[in-house]
Amino acid sequence: MNLPAVDLGIMAEHLNTHEGVIYRLKIYDQSLQNIVLKRIVELHLKTLRNHVKTMLALIDPNRTHTVHLPDLDSINWNVDIGTLEEYEKDIALDARSTAKLMGSDNFNSALMMKDSNVKNIHIKMSYQDISLQMMYDYLIKHTRGEFIPRVSNEMQRMTLQHFNYLQYE
Repeated sequence: MNLPAVDLGIMAEHLNTHEGVIYRLKIYDQSLQNIVLKRIVELHLKTLRNHVKTMLALIDPNRTHTVHLPDLDSINWNVDIGTLEEYEKDIALDARSTAKLMGSDNFNSALMMKDSNVKNIHIKMSYQDISLQMMYDYLIKHTRGEFIPRVSNEMQRMTLQHFNYLQYE
């Protein structure tokens, strides 16, 4: 199956990115002590490897069938999350940022892609990346790994009142 040039070019760029991210996550995985963070990083690695295999199948000029992306595995959250060492917090923040950026990149790439199978798979890849980001979010939140400033109720009320008319437009 002959792909549109834009699809091939974008996937070639993605494969280069995946190579670097997989290498970095493998290094991270070797140093982790927190079992939940280790599970998320290992799931992240497995997911990126599935993305690579899927893109390679899409690129194969001898392909005669529709390619499918494997589903994202789930994580058992019924364990003690524990705490994160300072270096693990940095790893979690970096891996979350990576998942966020890759999710955004996959979604924006899908908007430019021409082949419907390639486009749909990249939308699913984006969803998987965002799901990984949410897993890191959960872990970081429950280990107090970042500070998130909050607005007052009054500021929220003022904003609500200011924009409330839009729902009737």
